[in-house]
Formats: sequence, C-alpha cells, structure tokens
Amino acid sequence: MSSLLILLVLVAGIVFVTARWKLSPFLALMGAAVLGAFAFRLPLEEIVPTVTTAFGGTLGNIGLVILFGTMIGMILERSGAAIAMAEALIRILGTRFPNLTMSIIGWIVSIPVFCDSGYVILNSLRKAVTLRTGVSALATSIALMTGLYATHTLVPPTPGPLAAAETIGIADNLGMIIAIGVPVSVVAALAGLAYARLFTHREFTPLPAESEEDISTQTYEELRASYGRLPNAFHAFLPILLPLALICVSSVVQLPARPVGEGVAFDVLTFLGTPLIALILGLLVAVTLLRGRGGLAQFHEQVHESIRVAAPILLITGAGASFGAVLRASPLTGFLSEHLSGLGIGLAVPFLIAAALKTAQGSSTVSIVSTSALVAPMLASLGLSSPEGMVLTVLAVGAGAMVVSHANDSYFWVVSQISRIPVPTAYRTLSVATVIEGVAAFAVIQVLGFVLL
Repeated sequence: MSSLLILLVLVAGIVFVTARWKLSPFLALMGAAVLGAFAFRLPLEEIVPTVTTAFGGTLGNIGLVILFGTMIGMILERSGAAIAMAEALIRILGTRFPNLTMSIIGWIVSIPVFCDSGYVILNSLRKAVTLRTGVSALATSIALMTGLYATHTLVPPTPGPLAAAETIGIADNLGMIIAIGVPVSVVAALAGLAYARLFTHREFTPLPAESEEDISTQTYEELRASYGRLPNAFHAFLPILLPLALICVSSVVQLPARPVGEGVAFDVLTFLGTPLIALILGLLVAVTLLRGRGGLAQFHEQVHESIRVAAPILLITGAGASFGAVLRASPLTGFLSEHLSGLGIGLAVPFLIAAALKTAQGSSTVSIVSTSALVAPMLASLGLSSPEGMVLTVLAVGAGAMVVSHANDSYFWVVSQISRIPVPTAYRTLSVATVIEGVAAFAVIQVLGFVLL
C-alpha cells in the first residue's frame, strides 16, 4: 500500500507544480523520477543509471523521429501546403456541408501539423466557408477544432502518440498503431462533427475585435496571397502520405505470412518503412515545397524553428521515460500485479489517468507522456502486454488526453480567441466537445479490446 501512496503523491505533485506553479513538465517529471527513486528505496548505485539510461535510450530511439516529423509539419505550415490541401478538399467536397468539410480538413492537416498551429492556419479558411454558406461560426469552429484534435492525439507521426509508443514499448510497430488509430480517430472526429451540427444555426455574440490583441484578422484572400503561388494538391499531400504508406507497407510485409517472402523486396520494404527512414523521405519531399520560397535559407530557418518546437517535447518524453523506469524498478510493479489483475478494468486505467492529468494540467502531450510512463509497468497486470494490448493502450492514452480542454489548455484559448467565442460560450461548447470526442474514441477502443484481446 505504501508504494501506491508514493505513486499518488508523485502524480499529485506533478499536477500541482505544472498547473499551479507553471513549472516546466520536464523538470516536474525528472524531479518525480529522482524523488521516486529515493521514496521507493532503490539502491543508491542504481538511481542515476536507471534515470539516465531510460532518458538516453528513449531519445535515441524516438528523438529523431519526432524531430523529422516536426520538420515536415513546419514546412507544410510555412510553405502554404496546408492551405493547398484544404483547398483541394473543398474542391472535392464543395461547401454544401461546411461542418463536414472543416472536420475532414482538420483531421488531415493535424497528422503532421500541431493542432494549435493548424487552427491558426485554417481559421481564415473556416471564416470564408462560414460566410459563404451562412452557417453559424460556432459550428464550424467546433468541427475544425475536433477534426484537428482527433489525429493530434491518436495518429503518428504526431509527437504525442510517437512518445507513447516508445514508452509503452511498441514503437517498432507504428504501422499497427496507424492502422487502428486512423479508424478510431475517424469515429472521434465524427462524434465532434455530430456535436457541431447541433450549433449549425445557433448564433452567438462574438468578442469585439478590439479585445483580440495578438490575433491575426487577415481575410482568407489575404492569407492565401501571403503564400504566393501554392503547391499543387498532390505535392502538398505527398510529404504526409509517403511516410504513412511506407510504414504501413512495412508492417504488412512483416506479417507472419510474409506476403512478399523474405528476399530483397522484404529487406528493402522493411528498411524504407522504418519510421526514421520513412520520415526522412517525407522530409526530402517536403523540402521541394520550398523551391521559389527562399530555398536553402528558408530550409535552414525551418530547421531551427523545428528544433525549437521539438526540443521541449523531446525533453518531456525523455523525462517521462526516466520516471517510468523508476516505477518499473520499484516494488510498485509487484503490488499492481497482485491487486489489479483480477479487476478486469484493463483499458479504462490508461484512459482515466490520461483524462485526469489532461484536465488537471492542460497539455495533451504532457498527459500522454506522463500516463504512458505510469501505465507501462502495469501492462501485464492489466492484461495489455500483447502487441495488440500495447497498441490499444497507446490509443486509450490518446483518447484520455482529449478530455477535458478548458482554461488551462493553450488550444482552448487558441480556438476561442481566434474564433472570437466568449469564454462562457466556449466552456459550454468547446470543452463539452472534447469530452464527447474523447469518450467516443475510448468507446471504440474498448470494443476493439473485446475483439482483439
């Protein structure tokens, strides 16, 4: 029981110092790892190796993948490719179903681009579609927000799911995570879309323009013109689709049936589908989007910006791994094995922990990393130690990390302020939408658990 009490105190401490004192999650997780090592009475000579080995090993395995994925997203954002993808979808879908259009656009763009940045980029497009169709801006805001959120927490190569896969121990099977995560994220986005439709004709009193201090008020035409000539749709989509396709093909050829045998084709497809190689190839394609936009100088700028954006994520991921390693080395593992195995609560544990951490401290990424570190030692006790169980655990963590977006979440403020939605209205609509979306995703994951486990 003392081990469980120590865990609860450590988790409460992480939430308190990050939410109340605004301490860096990296320092909070690393502090929890060191303090936990002493509290669990790990041998003194093992504390430093346990913390540093897990930190270095995790960054060595997943650090470059996160960095290259961030670079692709940054280039798509700055080159106008995200706008080109959105316009291509509008040409296909038209403006007859504006909420559906915005949901699909958000779902696709957020695979490589952070949801906060994605909303900023796409908001002018959302406003244009809203004005053209005459629907409520509240509905299109909810549809775009939930579409972006769905893939942000559930589909690699977004950093959160990547970090969770590494911590849980299933990073070598990203193809399975993508294959299962995509339909789960589709259901999550559809749940958000269904909720958005309730507000299709419900107007609200927007915030006055003078209250927006740092929010761009560009029209869509001005935003589009700022990018100059946009890339064609195929070129814009290719940096996303190529890595995803290579990773999935690699997973298929490695199935026990060996569809292509075990010769040269097997070796080549397996190598190209390695997440790092697949993302490097995606980055090479993305770089070609910069032609005529500053060339090499622009590329250097995107690299520096990507490193700046990815660095906190890498540090948090490494610190979370260190915390998880301390928990695995503690008596907690035996205690949980003894008391959790017979409860049959399985996937509910990672979902509820992630939801609690998300609601308490605001960041989905921090919630995903912290929860992954906490549940990794419990997998066997929860009956989730199989590859399928690990994949579903990663997705359950991602579903929980949607619940609940409110005042302590930067994404909540990005959506509400850029869309000029008053805070009380945002609480009643945006926050509720994230609950519906996360619960819908978990419901699908739970059903899959009954089938696959």
